[in-house]
Amino acid sequence: MAEFFAPVIDWYMSHINYFTITFLMTIESSFIPFPSEIVIPPAAWKAANGELNIFLVTLCGITGSIFGALINYFLALFLGRKIIYSLADTKIAHLLLINREGVQKAENYFIKYGNISTFIGRLVFAVRQLISIPAGLSGMKLKPFIFYTFLGSAIWSSILAALGYFLYSQKALLEKYYSILTNIFIVVGFLLVVWIVIKVFFIKKKTASD
Repeated sequence: MAEFFAPVIDWYMSHINYFTITFLMTIESSFIPFPSEIVIPPAAWKAANGELNIFLVTLCGITGSIFGALINYFLALFLGRKIIYSLADTKIAHLLLINREGVQKAENYFIKYGNISTFIGRLVFAVRQLISIPAGLSGMKLKPFIFYTFLGSAIWSSILAALGYFLYSQKALLEKYYSILTNIFIVVGFLLVVWIVIKVFFIKKKTASD
């Protein structure tokens, strides 16, 4: 898989722009396992050099993530559970690092946490790529699906953009502390969203009681 993507990565490094960011993030968020860590940080580094705008880089990352998630969502919605699981057993799916166990894991995650899993799942490794499939299988309404996907994608893209913008020029430092910093940003972002959800819940509860 790494050998297959190597030419794409080389091409992207020479053609980093808002379109290629959106395009590759769409691929990353769909059923093709292309790492977002290769897309956003280099673009953010270019933004740090003044060649791109960091806010547009982040926005393109979010937009591409939503496009890719919608591809999975509608495929699952129209094909149905039986066909999706049959496709997951094919050799092509296995080449794309997709299998029945992975789809089942994503579906179990969705069943356990409900609609909000489309937000949380965007921040969970090995689930984020496939979490849109059970959302489509369950017929989740499109507006909340897009909303939760936007929240998760915004946090993830912002994390990668921030890391790339401030640390990409220090490659050794980035490689050393990347996982630690990523986890810190995820926790902080998650706590922020939890606080917002709780606040909205209590506001609605108070309004209902009044």
